[in-house]
Amino acid sequence: WAWCDALFMGPTALSYLSTVTGDQKYLDTAVKLWWKTTEYLYDPVEHLYSRDGNYLDKKEKNGKKVFWSRGNGWVFAGLVRVLENMPKDYPDRSRFIQLYQEMAAKIASIQQPDGSWHASLLDPESYPIKEMSGTCFYCYGLAWGLNNKLLDKKTYLPVVKKAWTALNMSIHSDGMLGYVQRIGSEPDKVDENSTEIYGVGAFLLAGSE
Repeated sequence: WAWCDALFMGPTALSYLSTVTGDQKYLDTAVKLWWKTTEYLYDPVEHLYSRDGNYLDKKEKNGKKVFWSRGNGWVFAGLVRVLENMPKDYPDRSRFIQLYQEMAAKIASIQQPDGSWHASLLDPESYPIKEMSGTCFYCYGLAWGLNNKLLDKKTYLPVVKKAWTALNMSIHSDGMLGYVQRIGSEPDKVDENSTEIYGVGAFLLAGSE
């Protein structure tokens, strides 16, 4: 799993498989590979993941490192879903919770005034329009933390409410969710007519929480 998007795909499938079968070996494999990818892509200072090895040293116009919103959204939502399938007494659970809380604090701190997150997390001015796939995932992941009592309500509930407002303001009259960055691997432009099914899926996850 050498690209951060995979942390939503691989470990979540294995962790759900572990729950369904009752066999912990699938979760053990997910956890082992999660930390291998994290060692490679996670920035312990910024508490965010590079998209893949090509972005470890790449910089935005403002000199900050490139951290893609949807890429980190995949990670944050994947983290939540692994935790959801992890027994309370699992040996690495506290380590996962620490990572979750570090990311949650960072994500909340860079929310934009309108409740959204832009395509580039640390250089929002280079992509000065709200982006909904990342925003959906952050809304989902933070709401899950509140519902599972891993986040402080006073601090994080306003963040989730603002994010949910931003999401609902991005729905067209015909029900289409706009401002979803198209398929890619890095921050890019977006507009009100940009949409993709993974954005809608992430919206439904947020709504479910």
